[in-house]
Amino acid sequence: MNIALIIAGGVGARMGQDIPKQFINVYDKPIILYTMEAFQKHPDIDSIEVVCLDGWHDILRAYARQFGISKLEGVVSGGKNGQDSIRNGLYDIASRHNDENDIVLIHDAIRPMLSQKVIDENLKVCREKGNAITVIPCNAAMLKTFDGVETEEQVPRDNLKETQTPQTFYLKDIIAAHKEALERGITNSVASCTMYIELGKKLYMSTGAEKNLKLTTTEDIEIFKALLNAKKDSWMH
Repeated sequence: MNIALIIAGGVGARMGQDIPKQFINVYDKPIILYTMEAFQKHPDIDSIEVVCLDGWHDILRAYARQFGISKLEGVVSGGKNGQDSIRNGLYDIASRHNDENDIVLIHDAIRPMLSQKVIDENLKVCREKGNAITVIPCNAAMLKTFDGVETEEQVPRDNLKETQTPQTFYLKDIIAAHKEALERGITNSVASCTMYIELGKKLYMSTGAEKNLKLTTTEDIEIFKALLNAKKDSWMH
């Protein structure tokens, strides 16, 4: 089984909205539904699990019915941070799926422009190498600062990658990693990939996409709308 685990536990404080950012409507469809549709239409994704804010579970299931998300299987509440929330989702998946070849793709609900190609690549790299972390090249000049005011040091970007999601693992491996992290007092790692690094484990990179944006601010929503409306010019094909 290939299972998508969508993390939608955030409240979206930076958006300044009354509703969680993953439930903001864009062209009459909540952002999270665009994300769910990417996994729904991929032929190799068997089921979808969502870690969702308390009070929004029934709304999410209603939206899933409305928009034909037949692969939605489990909905669970988030924890006190991202690591907690992911673990909640993984444990719920494991209560139903325990084949040693089960793969889980952990993805941000607020990355709605996930392409089928990125999913393909994640599955391929994970099957070949054991895990897959979606990355894109770092194209900006990177500066290091210790006070946020001044800098005298650059970080060579050739060796840097910007991470995205999905972050894909064999289910048994990522659950074992979460248990080890708890035993070692690692309780608030910012992402699955950083938790793996903190545990001293090796990660393998999978090709991401610039369009695979994380919608964090209202400006990001405007970019998302523009991308939805965009038609490729003939020279870009």
